[in-house]
Amino acid sequence: MRYNKLVFLLLQFLIFTFAVYAQDTIVVSDPAKTISLGTKIEILEDKSNSLTVSDVLRSKDFKKSRQEVPNLSISNSSFWCRLSISNKTAENNLVLQLEYPTIDSVDFVSIDSVGGYKELKTGEYVPVNMRLHHHQNYIFDLDIPSGQSRTFLLKVIAEEQIQLPLTVSTLKSNSEEINGKDLIFGLYAGIILVMLLYNLFLYFTVRDRSYLYYVGYIFFVGMSQACLQGYAPRFLYPSSFFLANSMMVWIPALSGIFSVLFVNNFMNIRFYTPGLYKVLLSIFGAYCLIILISFTGNYRLCTGMMQILVIILSITGYSVAVIITRKGYRPALFFLIAFSIFITGVVVFVLRNVNVLPYNIFTYYAMPIGSAIEVVLLSIALADKINTFRKEKEISQAETVNALKENERIIREQNVVLEAKVEERTHELKLTNDDLSVALTNLKDAQSQLVESEKMASLGQLTAGIAHEINNPINFVTSNIKPLNRDVTMLFDTIESIEKIITENSTPDQKRKQIEEIKTDIDFDYLKMEIDQLLKGIGEGASRTAEIVKGLRVFSRLDEHDLKKADINEGLESTLIIVNNILGDTIKLTRNLGNLPLVECYPGKLNQVFMNIITNAIHAIKKKFGTANGGELMIGTTCDEHELVIRIADNGTGMDDKVKKKLFEPFFTTKDVGEGTGLGLSIAYTTILKHNGHITVNSELGIGSEFIIRLPLTQK
Repeated sequence: MRYNKLVFLLLQFLIFTFAVYAQDTIVVSDPAKTISLGTKIEILEDKSNSLTVSDVLRSKDFKKSRQEVPNLSISNSSFWCRLSISNKTAENNLVLQLEYPTIDSVDFVSIDSVGGYKELKTGEYVPVNMRLHHHQNYIFDLDIPSGQSRTFLLKVIAEEQIQLPLTVSTLKSNSEEINGKDLIFGLYAGIILVMLLYNLFLYFTVRDRSYLYYVGYIFFVGMSQACLQGYAPRFLYPSSFFLANSMMVWIPALSGIFSVLFVNNFMNIRFYTPGLYKVLLSIFGAYCLIILISFTGNYRLCTGMMQILVIILSITGYSVAVIITRKGYRPALFFLIAFSIFITGVVVFVLRNVNVLPYNIFTYYAMPIGSAIEVVLLSIALADKINTFRKEKEISQAETVNALKENERIIREQNVVLEAKVEERTHELKLTNDDLSVALTNLKDAQSQLVESEKMASLGQLTAGIAHEINNPINFVTSNIKPLNRDVTMLFDTIESIEKIITENSTPDQKRKQIEEIKTDIDFDYLKMEIDQLLKGIGEGASRTAEIVKGLRVFSRLDEHDLKKADINEGLESTLIIVNNILGDTIKLTRNLGNLPLVECYPGKLNQVFMNIITNAIHAIKKKFGTANGGELMIGTTCDEHELVIRIADNGTGMDDKVKKKLFEPFFTTKDVGEGTGLGLSIAYTTILKHNGHITVNSELGIGSEFIIRLPLTQK
């Protein structure tokens, strides 16, 4: 077992030694110099993503890089880089830097002299504050003692574009280079911030939405560069790998959304190029879709879609600018110049990514420089737009002044004509006013006559009802008086006969016998019983007459104009007494009167309302049933803390919606000519409103109607 282990270690050492000497060794001799490693490394593509470090060390499939900055494009594979570095300086703190902060996963493997290795995992998924060097670039300590060499492996995986700008230098030299690049980006960020605040100030001054959209565009363009160069995750969210990945999609997408909004508003595309306006709307929707897709975690699809959209948006924006510039719209010319510079920076950036242009300081900063110049030029264009607004305002004011002068002249000329016409019209209006005054007086007289007519109709109905009601008990009394007179006369005659018998000189037995004979002759017991019945009938007739008179006194409060506390149930009962003659015996009357408190109201006016509604209900029942049985009139009252409710329902002819809409209009009636004035329900409606109440009607043709009156218990 010990022998086999020694053999295995020996074989591994030989493989490692062969691998080291089979490749070029990178010699670091000047501590002040930074060495680019692009053409000095070997690259192995692992399409299966399954190779281990041992597999890679034994692999013979490494290929020499031929590019200063190897470009691995967008791929699902993982890539292994092998490099051997010899430290010929007096420094022991050499560092390896991968200056491409958007790589998802970077594994750094340091191999010792006997084939053992140490592995350090980092990448975009590792927050900046958890890395060995708190920087957006991937920096690795090489730990190569002076005068020695060591082999290293790098494994990179990314869903975006992969480029490998690898350098080796001392820690001091690397820090100086980083500080220089931070300074350059700080200048860029300063320009973006100044332009953002400047345009935000202009927005609050001018209140033009173009400035607000442009502020959003500036912010997200600056944030896009901060994300691409790793400054956003380094300073804004150093502990969140979720934001580090998501912002690479959200920020560019929001930049595209605000660019669409700004371009459309700034150049009035909807007016000048309606066809391309629809294309921009489609691009806007596509960017929104990308943001939604990003929540699924499919960043590779989002990146691919974004690259296509950038091309379409660039072509569309450039075409729009050219077309509108040719139409003489001045802001489009500024946009065309600024956009051309920005597109140049974007093209340089894209050509660098596809290996057409080399990876150097110019191609690295081409897009930030282009966007900074674009931001400045477009800010100038927006400022020029203020001058355009000022000129348009001056022209408009001049036109307004001229128009006002012309209007003044016309007004002076028209005043003379108008004064004459006004005088003539005033005379005509005076004559018309006199005619209207006469007509108004006649109308008031007619209105008074109509209201008086309705009162007389109510009075006629009242008189007919009272006459009928009083006639019955009076007839009953008069019919009993004649037989009562006859019986009293017989009684008086009997008394005289008895007095004569008492004065005679006969025995008591004879007198008693004569008296009994007289009582038998007149049937004294029956005569006494008949007199009692006649007197009782006369008493009942008198009581009924008194009851009717009391009901009449309650009902006939027609001329009372002051608010009083009254019993609504008593008013309903008095109304039923008045209409009893037209109610007849064929209509069933159902009372359901609740226990009500006294209500503040105009009692006589409410009684008139009740009579109008009840007589209409009786008319509807008789129209449906005639003289046959089956008609029913239902009257009920209820009360709560604030109001009382009176319900008067019938099963008569009912009414349709057309009739219900006109029910309370003056002079509207469904009765035949001569049967009604059409003012009853109109007066009832006005009376209920005067009481601050409500009256509603539920009705169905052929089924019946229900009037619901709601009255407050007290009047304000």
